[in-house]
Amino acid sequence: MRFLDSNVLLHAILLPRRALRAEEQRVKDEAKAIVKRIEDDEEDVATTVVHLSEVVNIIESGLSLERSLGFLVWVTTSRNIRVYPVTVEDYETAVSLAKEIGVSANDALAYLCMKAREIGEIYSFDKHFNEFKDIAVLPKI
Repeated sequence: MRFLDSNVLLHAILLPRRALRAEEQRVKDEAKAIVKRIEDDEEDVATTVVHLSEVVNIIESGLSLERSLGFLVWVTTSRNIRVYPVTVEDYETAVSLAKEIGVSANDALAYLCMKAREIGEIYSFDKHFNEFKDIAVLPKI
């Protein structure tokens, strides 16, 4: 099982408003490939309600309410996507770690969720996860 960061879903789902540079297109293509493997039940992934909410909010503002609801139905009915809850205490710990490491609170939250569930790999295009030396960030592009 791997953790699935919200940016992978957003790169796969959102439609670009301009022509993408080669590197941006590579990221989009890799994100789509990851989501396709999840859709085809070839990958088991985990995320949190916070990361899910990030995606839903952006889909609603950038695409439509209908698309965001369809996305939520897909995530919540998929057998191979686990969505973990987050408590206030989780966020308190995440804020402390975020300040210490120099990452966002939600990145620290993802890391803490991974450690609590012994998940050693994360799908993300966020370079901040490289600050956590005991997890592997995928894909390597």
